[in-house]
Amino acid sequence: MAVIRNSEAQEIPWRPGYRNFVLAGHDQGLACVAGYSVIEPGAGAPLHAHKDVDEIFIVLEGTLDLRLGDEQRRVEANHTIAIPAGVPHAFVAVGATPVRMFTFMPRNRAIAEATTYFEGAPPAGAEQH
Repeated sequence: MAVIRNSEAQEIPWRPGYRNFVLAGHDQGLACVAGYSVIEPGAGAPLHAHKDVDEIFIVLEGTLDLRLGDEQRRVEANHTIAIPAGVPHAFVAVGATPVRMFTFMPRNRAIAEATTYFEGAPPAGAEQH
């Protein structure tokens, strides 16, 4: 069993204003991946969907403007976002403070191998996540 000091997690290049850290994943022998993100106001992810992979966001601080399927809403701290496989989603950090959140995907490399972008392009470090 690996014990990871979160403050020493590997940062993966992602998007301008969007920092992404892998807390546990491939390097620990796991098929899943858990991460931590810090998203500055105005930054986020364009509309995309993961073909056969669910995704979970646990919002710790800040507010996201979230598009999930046909629904658009603001999601504040102390909320969890459950994103079923195949559902298009996009988000942007809004407000005066960055969004800090934990993320989880049940499969490594899903962003590189199972994601379709309807707007924008994959993040810089998609192959490493």
